[in-house]
Amino acid sequence: MFIGIIGFILLGIVIVGGILAGTFLAAFNSGDTGSKMPDAVIMAIVLITGVICLFHVFFLVSFSKHASNAVSQKDSTEFKKAIKSLKLYFIYIGILIIILISGYLAALVISGSSVSLV
Repeated sequence: MFIGIIGFILLGIVIVGGILAGTFLAAFNSGDTGSKMPDAVIMAIVLITGVICLFHVFFLVSFSKHASNAVSQKDSTEFKKAIKSLKLYFIYIGILIIILISGYLAALVISGSSVSLV
């Protein structure tokens, strides 16, 4: 439960930081946007990352809540809910890992093919 609560706090800080960073980047824009990434894209990346991380923290808190209720009340239905939340947590993390590995491999292939063209 402690790790889940800390996760929610850190996600709040990341999302608020992303909004503030996007606001400050837009406010202090010098007008030279030739080679840098647009400010809205940076803010969107931070916010999307925060939302993606929100789900696995939610599943972790749900697991800990149901597990503690199952132990204190000796209730098998609460235990089944806890195991279901833990299963969803690991499924979500597994899907994220597969997506990240696929992205890395795609980046390697693209960068390798662009080097061979030069």
